[in-house]
Amino acid sequence: MINVHCKFCLLTAPINLEKISEALGHLIGKHIENLDLPLDLDALAKGIAEEREGKTSPMDEEECLSGIASLQKQKNNELAKKNIAEAEDFLLKNREKSDIQVLADGKLQYQVAKKGCGQRVEPYHSPIVRISGRYMDGKSFSVPYEEELLTLEESIPALRLGVQGMKEGEVRTLFAHPEFGYGEEGHLRPGALLIFEVEVIRVDAANDERIMIDSPIDSFIQ
Repeated sequence: MINVHCKFCLLTAPINLEKISEALGHLIGKHIENLDLPLDLDALAKGIAEEREGKTSPMDEEECLSGIASLQKQKNNELAKKNIAEAEDFLLKNREKSDIQVLADGKLQYQVAKKGCGQRVEPYHSPIVRISGRYMDGKSFSVPYEEELLTLEESIPALRLGVQGMKEGEVRTLFAHPEFGYGEEGHLRPGALLIFEVEVIRVDAANDERIMIDSPIDSFIQ
């Protein structure tokens, strides 16, 4: 139980404006850091001071937001170029490994982690699979599912081509160039190499009335 007198003391304690102001500065700084943009902090402080003085901003709100969007696009383009170069270098070196199979030169490779048996997945199939996705540094970009329905004809190139030919029980690691991924959808790192771990549970479940999944792959990306 909270002591009433102590609670009253907290409410009536002297307000430290310096600490509150400093803490507010930290909150603003945290939001600026989340933007991850090359902002001029001196100009930012000047803008805060001039706003308090009633001076006119050099841009209206719409112009400012448009400028921020342009900065973000420019930064993403620069990051995409760097990531694409790293992805292509990885794929070039990775193909030299003896257990790597190339499906599309410079774009898609796979490695069999576990062999399967029986029927193979065909392009027109809708297999039941388990999929996880990660970047080269190991960080995950996917929402894992226990099992999900994958309609190959509607899938991204990496999965459409990478899952074809797999047998039930087979596990593959797919190494995909960003062009074979999701484009600019979701919140993926721009231009990054995508690595998928795929296990085929059932080769084709398109006609299985027990499977009731509405576009499961739409929620795969975080």
